Amino acid sequence: MLSLFLPVLLAATALAAPAAVVVSNTTTLASRAATTLVSRDVTTLTADAIAGFAPYTEFAAAAYCPQGIETWQCGGDSCTANGDFELYGYGGDGGDVQYYYLGYSPSLQTIIVAHQGTDPTELESVLTDVDVPQDSLDATLFPGAPTDALVHGGFRDAQADTADIVLAGVRALMASSGTSSVTAVGHSLGGAIAEMDAVFLKLNIPEAVVNAVTFGKPRVGNPAWAELVDASVDSFRRVNNMDDLVPILPGRGLGFAHPEGEVHIVEEGEWVACPGNDDADDEECTIQTVPNIFEGNVLDHLGPYAGIYISTITC
Repeated sequence: MLSLFLPVLLAATALAAPAAVVVSNTTTLASRAATTLVSRDVTTLTADAIAGFAPYTEFAAAAYCPQGIETWQCGGDSCTANGDFELYGYGGDGGDVQYYYLGYSPSLQTIIVAHQGTDPTELESVLTDVDVPQDSLDATLFPGAPTDALVHGGFRDAQADTADIVLAGVRALMASSGTSSVTAVGHSLGGAIAEMDAVFLKLNIPEAVVNAVTFGKPRVGNPAWAELVDASVDSFRRVNNMDDLVPILPGRGLGFAHPEGEVHIVEEGEWVACPGNDDADDEECTIQTVPNIFEGNVLDHLGPYAGIYISTITC
């Protein structure tokens, strides 16, 4: 993976810009231009709050383990950890289309939509990550989205591959389960798809309560896209592990920006919530911790996330 991904990482890091905008997550798109910037501090998560991420971490890990998933008996502990999950559908091949699944979690009372992250053994998946140029959103898939919201071309195409199937499945699950809650989860490339899924589902099912929990997610689009995520998704949390270098890519100097919701694992057992979009000011947050890829550690990309690793190796 690194032999293919590293040249783009270097270019993205070299062009990274220091600017960051801090806005309230509850501010509407119409009022963002008039938003007053405010100073906020990082907050330390409690042990209970950290434990609350575990089911979503396991759901993200399960997307890497398609063998046996049809009976919710995938490799490792990722399926058994969420043993009451009711699988609705699954698909993908890990190459042309990332593995994905969706279903209902009675214990969490939410519909789960999960996508596999980058598998370095699949060349096409890796090439998806290095397709850096930004492209416009498909107006059919993202009705009403601002025309200036641009996203990573490879991520856009990967999300579009399963968009219709995911939308139909979520609508069916909302009807059968009686819930309006939907949570998109994923790690790495899967997290990027989850971010796009969350906006896509909210725009197409406005009555749904759409949340997203991602792990080691790269930046997906430009600042206008990040603002759309902030304004659309009901709750967004993006977890970055210690010195993982993937979340600082593609670089801000290439016009990319994260939405709000960063949770940074400073060290095992110490997690902090960071304010704003790309928090470049707080030393406990990712940009200060990993100012460039040479100070990052790609192994942190796999975990542990509160003791849980996410990769095909754990299947």
